Amino acid sequence: MRTVKFGIIGLGLMGREFASAAARWLHLTEMTVKPEIIAICSESGSSFSWYKEHIPTIVQCTTDYKELLENDEIEAVYCAVPNHLHEEFYTAILASGKHLLGEKPFGIDLPANQAILKSAENHPELLTRSASQFPFFPGAQRITRMIEQGDFGTLLEVNAGFLHSSDLDPEKPINWKRMVKYNGEYGVMGDLGMHVVHIPFRAGWKIHNVRAILSDIIPQRPDASGQKVPCDTWDNATLLCETSSPGQSLSFPMTLKFQRIAPGEKNSWYLEIIGTRASARFSTKEPKHLEILEYRKGQQRWQHEDIGYETVFPTLTGSIFEFGFSDAILQMWAAYLYELEKGKPAGRFAQCVTPRETALSHQLFTAALRSHAEQKTVQL
Repeated sequence: MRTVKFGIIGLGLMGREFASAAARWLHLTEMTVKPEIIAICSESGSSFSWYKEHIPTIVQCTTDYKELLENDEIEAVYCAVPNHLHEEFYTAILASGKHLLGEKPFGIDLPANQAILKSAENHPELLTRSASQFPFFPGAQRITRMIEQGDFGTLLEVNAGFLHSSDLDPEKPINWKRMVKYNGEYGVMGDLGMHVVHIPFRAGWKIHNVRAILSDIIPQRPDASGQKVPCDTWDNATLLCETSSPGQSLSFPMTLKFQRIAPGEKNSWYLEIIGTRASARFSTKEPKHLEILEYRKGQQRWQHEDIGYETVFPTLTGSIFEFGFSDAILQMWAAYLYELEKGKPAGRFAQCVTPRETALSHQLFTAALRSHAEQKTVQL
């Protein structure tokens, strides 16, 4: 089995998720490539002890990301840092000759994203991708197969979103994702948006215009000392998009929702597609629950099917069992390593987000900011 030696820059939640996925690599039964984490980097160094305790292969700990990039043993880097650092760090990683899996939105704004994409274009030999794990849920994969097979017929409507309630408490202390200087003007769209548009963009659906309503619901939050400070990013966003599909002359409405303040939700990603021949609904709120409607002989019935552990990359887990968030992370990492080794993805919808797709998201979110500010529909 080929081993790809990794460095991690940014040791927060998603860095630990990667560490956990790497430790569980034996769960994947048919992979011929595996990651090995040998270096970690964080500005403060406070997380080093956890990583060193759990990952015995680590030989380098540094507070300077440039030192990590000088390590010639490292072949690839996972970088999960605040959005305002994306341009500097991602371009430096690519310039050092290392493959990159970064985090959304791939730049704090459109100019930063364009700079990252230019760097990726200058290094076509390197695999540059963005993380997005939700399309690897079995329910989502089942729907994407329907898209590939043309099962829906003419698309009439699409609804997609990512809803959670982590910011419902107004006394929750502020962090970098709630400050424009670190997160960017996109607010919640930069934080959650790529998860929502990943499948629509991969399906080739083109957004022609957008009308956006953005909400700054809690304008102040306490800082570490308890003092109230500005919380100046958008908490919730709803986008209504006029959209078209390849080979279909009729455009259709697509509603996209991104919400940090969604009462009743924990962390729910969903997708609904309504077509003339079939329709489908799936949400991670009920990860075994898939609804499909097929129009046959004048009959219209929503059918509920329990789906189990049906994964792109086979695992030890039996198909009858449940699939969860950490399983999606493992599948996403398998997709990245598979593409790194084989030079191509395992399938159309079994691939991490491409640089081009991050550019489409920036164009959409930039237009959404203008739409809300001017209270009008904006062309893309």
